[in-house]
Amino acid sequence: MAPIRDHELTLRDLFRIYRRRRRIIFATVISAALICALYCALCTRRYQATGIIQIQSESADGLGLASLLNDATAPSDALQASIAIQTQATILQSNTLGLRAIHNLHLEETEDFRPRWSPLGSILNLLSPKGAPDKAGVDLTDAPQRRVHALSVLGANLKVKSLPGTKLIEVSYLNPDPHLATSVVNEMMSGIVDYNFQTRYNTTSQTSTWLTGQLTELRRQTEDLQGKVVALERESGVYSLGTVDSQGHEQAYSGVLDQLQQATMALTQAQQNRILKGAIATAAKAGNAEMLSGLAGNSLSASGGSSSVANSLTLIQNLRQQEATQQATLQSEETKFGASYPKLIELRAAVAGLQRSIQEENERIKGRAESDYSVAVETEARTRDQFQRSKQQADALNDKAIEYVIVRQEADQSRSLYEDLLKRLKEAGVLEGLKSSNITVVDPGRVPAKPKTPNVPIFMVASFAIGIILGTLLALLIHALDNRLSNISEVEELTGHGIIGALPYMDKLARTAPSEEGSPLTTIGDPHSTFSEAIRSVRTALLLTGGADTSRVILVTSSIPNEGKTTFSANLAVVLAQLNRKVLLVDLDMRRGALRRNLVLPHSSGLSELLAGQKSAPEMVSIDGIPHLDVLLSGPPPPNPSELLDRSINHWLCIWRERYDFIVLDGTPVLPVTDALIVNPRVDITVLMARASLTERAQLERSYGTLVENSKHFVGVVLNCLRADDDSYYGYYGYRNYSHHYGGGDDAGSK
Repeated sequence: MAPIRDHELTLRDLFRIYRRRRRIIFATVISAALICALYCALCTRRYQATGIIQIQSESADGLGLASLLNDATAPSDALQASIAIQTQATILQSNTLGLRAIHNLHLEETEDFRPRWSPLGSILNLLSPKGAPDKAGVDLTDAPQRRVHALSVLGANLKVKSLPGTKLIEVSYLNPDPHLATSVVNEMMSGIVDYNFQTRYNTTSQTSTWLTGQLTELRRQTEDLQGKVVALERESGVYSLGTVDSQGHEQAYSGVLDQLQQATMALTQAQQNRILKGAIATAAKAGNAEMLSGLAGNSLSASGGSSSVANSLTLIQNLRQQEATQQATLQSEETKFGASYPKLIELRAAVAGLQRSIQEENERIKGRAESDYSVAVETEARTRDQFQRSKQQADALNDKAIEYVIVRQEADQSRSLYEDLLKRLKEAGVLEGLKSSNITVVDPGRVPAKPKTPNVPIFMVASFAIGIILGTLLALLIHALDNRLSNISEVEELTGHGIIGALPYMDKLARTAPSEEGSPLTTIGDPHSTFSEAIRSVRTALLLTGGADTSRVILVTSSIPNEGKTTFSANLAVVLAQLNRKVLLVDLDMRRGALRRNLVLPHSSGLSELLAGQKSAPEMVSIDGIPHLDVLLSGPPPPNPSELLDRSINHWLCIWRERYDFIVLDGTPVLPVTDALIVNPRVDITVLMARASLTERAQLERSYGTLVENSKHFVGVVLNCLRADDDSYYGYYGYRNYSHHYGGGDDAGSK
């Protein structure tokens, strides 16, 4: 026997499960829809009122001290603005505003806020410790039990949501009364506005009270600093002019610093004059006429030399120019007329005269330049001495001047702070009387036109979706827990062999009740039905198994009762007899034989009396219309059926083999009793019946294995009550509706 194959669940398997368990899914969907419809019909209509407020950015304190102190803590970026909005949304859901709304609108007197009995709440109250009971007639804030209940009801119906990407907050409230829902929304928005104003008002009031005490000390401190500034002005010699320069700095005057500045400028000029005159003296001492000529037009000679030296330099420059002109004329004439030309003598004499004049003037400049340089050195020394004295005086007053600057800055800052705080303190008195807030009501709550809940279309769609999901899960769970046979492939996997036949599902009355011709058997009353064709298909399979001559005794059994073995045995005997063969149908179940009852046969002696020796010959019963079929009933129940079968059945089987072509034994179930197992080794073919949706896999596996181990002949399985909606039915028969058969119904006349 082959083991059951493990395979992954495919879409085809899921579809099969759906088709097989569709009644569960349909029932779950319909139940969910009915529950939803009942809920929508019975539940209270609730209306939702909605309002919108805007949160504006502002300074954290009423006096604007953050801007005064250059504080950057105000919400300036997206993160800070988001935090501010979330903070206001949380305040809207606070107990403080909730208690205010409950008190102002008398919400405790409404239906929603009345206590209701809850089974779960009662159980939890029994398990959890209880607090002290509320006193009668006290305010809600002093009654913890009432307060907790009222706030929980308010919070369950109040929804506060910040709108993404904006500074808006949406406030909504659900209540059976649309006007009350609107009042709650407006009360909550009014509460947050008042709370925000009161917070700002209290902050401003506290700040102004504190500043009043601080300003007196600040004013005294400012006056002390101003007096210290005046004293330091006298000591340091630095006096304020009361004006400012182009850069906004205050202008001040100091005699010592002014003298130091003049001495510094004089020293700088003396050093420059000494350097320039030294350069002229050096050039004159070298006697280089070309260099002296170059100094004539230089700024050095104009700023560093005396007037006589400057005139001499100018004279040398002019002489050098005349010399250059004569030299050029001389060279031109020599080139043109030759060296012996008479005019050249005059030109050479003129050039020589110019050179002597330049040399003489150079000597005169040398003396003058040296004298000027000596005077410049002495002047620089005197100027430096004066600078050192002025610097010493300035250094002596340096510490006092620095202290003066620091004290003056402190005095200015103290005075500015005092004046600004005094101004804001005066403004605070006005702010305390102004009822302003950074929260604006954009859209107040208005009475809704229709209820928010229940939303019947959405609820119904959701109920169908939930029903489909739950139904599918329930179908999968039942399928996973169901160990009963459902199709042909499961039987083949359990047995390791193909089945010899599959019988379609038919009502018990349709299979056993008398037909119009008076026969209780389907193969007689409706020989062209699908069930009859299935019986003939099994007959053919049995005839092909071992041959018609050797396959004579057929045992029909099952794993458990009610699997259809008696109906199958009777119909199989009929179709075998219709082959003009002599057939004997024996009711082997002497415990609770059902053949007489199902075939509506008269009472007669049966197998139990024959095996017990009470009868020497069997009393056969015939069926109208089937001349070649004899029926032997089970007879009265004996006290020991198994022992009778084991002792005598073999003898009678040998006798019946001589008289009949086929002996069909309607046996007992295999698992409850051992009668069928006793007869099994003595037959030629054993047919094991299994009923879809009744026989469990383990039952079939055990009974089939027991029969195979207990015999050497062929053991086949017939699957009974296979429904037409099963895919294996179509795969076995080739059509899905067993109310029509090949050659009849819609298939008539077609190929």
